[in-house]
Amino acid sequence: MRDRVSQVPGYPDEKQFQGFIRRRRRRGAMWRTLFLIATSVGIVVLSALLLNILDDSFGYVAVKNEIEPAALLATYAPKRLPMERGGADYQILRELSRDVQVQILRDHLSQGLIRRLESEQPLDQRSQEELGDLIIERVVEPHFLASWSLFDSVFHRARIKAEVAEMDGASLRFYSWLNPKFVVSPQSSHPEFAGIRTAILGSLWVVAITILFSLPVGVAAAIYLEEYGQKGRLNDLIETNINNLAGVPSIIYGLLGLAIFVRALQPLTGGSLFGIGDATTNNGRTIISAGLTLGLLILPIIIINAREAIRAVPQGIRQASYGLGATRWQTVWHHVLPNAMPGILTGSILAISRAFGETAPLVVIGASAFIIRDPDGPFSKFTTMTIQIYQWTARPQAEFRHLAAAGIIVLLALLLGLNATAIWLRNRYQRSY
Repeated sequence: MRDRVSQVPGYPDEKQFQGFIRRRRRRGAMWRTLFLIATSVGIVVLSALLLNILDDSFGYVAVKNEIEPAALLATYAPKRLPMERGGADYQILRELSRDVQVQILRDHLSQGLIRRLESEQPLDQRSQEELGDLIIERVVEPHFLASWSLFDSVFHRARIKAEVAEMDGASLRFYSWLNPKFVVSPQSSHPEFAGIRTAILGSLWVVAITILFSLPVGVAAAIYLEEYGQKGRLNDLIETNINNLAGVPSIIYGLLGLAIFVRALQPLTGGSLFGIGDATTNNGRTIISAGLTLGLLILPIIIINAREAIRAVPQGIRQASYGLGATRWQTVWHHVLPNAMPGILTGSILAISRAFGETAPLVVIGASAFIIRDPDGPFSKFTTMTIQIYQWTARPQAEFRHLAAAGIIVLLALLLGLNATAIWLRNRYQRSY
């Protein structure tokens, strides 16, 4: 039988067939090796990036205080000098009674500064933690004279100690730039007290408005184009434009947002149309302008992914619904959309992640590079985490680069949290349908 098959014209003999199999296996092994190399390169690059971020987030700092905590405690609370702890530190100042803390502030701060602090919130109404932080910031006034990365702190410890010993009045501390205080503190011109709270709130506000605008509009447009739109030149023109808009650089959307939302719709986006806002926010450079601009940025991506998800729903589901007497809208709402929702959410996750990490459009719109006031609504001035990190990396002091590394970790954590929430919603829809 084999001899008969080998005699068929055009059919390879056994030797040729085995050679073909070997060549195909070699090609498969070659491509598998290339894929493995590409994956390994990606893992190495990501690992190097994470190591570089972690390296800048921890390390030794040389600290010099204007007034040593031990001197304050020796005067106001001599019994709070625990010898077993090797002297007083910042935490002891936070543990003092509120009366002693207020007395320290009134004795060491000017009357003008006291009145300003009292106008923000009376000292008698502040907690021990808040009063202790004020003492550290305003009275102790620690200054970072120098800082080192984690690897330098581990492998060059002796050299660092020798350098700090030559600094007058400086002490060496191992410092974590990523700490709870960093997350809940506002921006500051002093790296010792700078935090990222205002930027976190700004990013969450902007992304929330982006989602509320782009997700419903994008899904509605996808439903119309797939379920209601008629094939023709107009529909082809719309599809072509949507595909082209998905590749437009983000800074172009920033210019579009500047022209439309900041300038043309200034009474609306500034809040003056509703009688809210102030002179600094009535110029239209507000959270709502940023959210709408980023919404336009990711809208083509959401439309394209939503259309693909709707198109993937089997036609049999639609035909069965029509056969039972359902209208087109009932079919779309009760059958097509629920089955397409996991795919829609998958594309939306990628689009929202892009919006969360955008910087160029927000710079064009006029996001604040330095702001200490938390946003309290869509018509507030704002900054975002990406802009805050960029502003820190542009500063010449090494301490701000450490803050930028800590901010990147917080940004990644928030991004993973948002993605995890979206994935949970997607999986929930998959289990339901």
